[in-house]
Amino acid sequence: MAGRNGGSAEVGFGARLRGYQERFEPLVTRTLLVCIFVTGLTAQFVKPVGDALEGKAFLGGALLSLVGYVLYDAVKELSSSVRLPTRALVNSSELGSFVSDAFQARKVEISFLGYTGETLYNELYHRLEELFDNPGPTRKVSVRMLVPDFGQPMTVPSRVGEDGRPVDDPAFRDRMARRCQEYDGILSDIAERLSATGRLAVQCEYRLCPGIPRDKICIFNRVQVLHGLYDLSARMRLHHMGPEFFDPKGYRTDLNVWSREGTAAAEAAVSTWIKHFDDLWELATVPEWRQGAVT
Repeated sequence: MAGRNGGSAEVGFGARLRGYQERFEPLVTRTLLVCIFVTGLTAQFVKPVGDALEGKAFLGGALLSLVGYVLYDAVKELSSSVRLPTRALVNSSELGSFVSDAFQARKVEISFLGYTGETLYNELYHRLEELFDNPGPTRKVSVRMLVPDFGQPMTVPSRVGEDGRPVDDPAFRDRMARRCQEYDGILSDIAERLSATGRLAVQCEYRLCPGIPRDKICIFNRVQVLHGLYDLSARMRLHHMGPEFFDPKGYRTDLNVWSREGTAAAEAAVSTWIKHFDDLWELATVPEWRQGAVT
């Protein structure tokens, strides 16, 4: 656990360092260009300064720095346009740093599409609990968890048949459904207690969609998308020498990172994934355990 937290801290520090660089680099560059221009122009017409610098081609250098100042934005934009889209690869075990960064905003919106959401649930649980003592800038939180409809026959998760083919197993599907129900209940309880304080508005909800857990998608504050593919061949046993089950391991899934702060292509990818999730969410069904709670 300590190693993972240390890695998360390093990722967060690196992100902040890059943010400072992107923020102050243009200012520092322009300042240096202006200083070169002023110094060269002064040396051209003020003899003591020119003698001190021991040079004579000051006007040309000053004009060159002025041209660099004027063209700086154009060169920087061109450099950004030819840069490859930001697609940093991270492991699902590093989600903690992304959750912490998301909670630095006043309005927090986290969306998930995947298997059970266990890895993200663990990070959300601890971060939401911290809001009771230290809400920071956060005033509104929305968490949407979209998982497969385990009430329907499935090829994954399923039992591994004698021929190695998937065999639908209602009992195993029900096990996954109960796990999601547990996570949903715990997160919803924390959300209700936080909202009851009057300092925050928090909502956490699970919904169901048809299909197998193929894509793992995490969306943070609608500006950053993490996407990866589950290993659908992964197997596990509930008991020693018991039957094997096809059971994707979400915590082992590697995720590509897309950000609106990258190139135009990266921003387009983020918009596409967000629309895809929003469309699925609108088509998803409310679980029976939530329908029973409402009635």
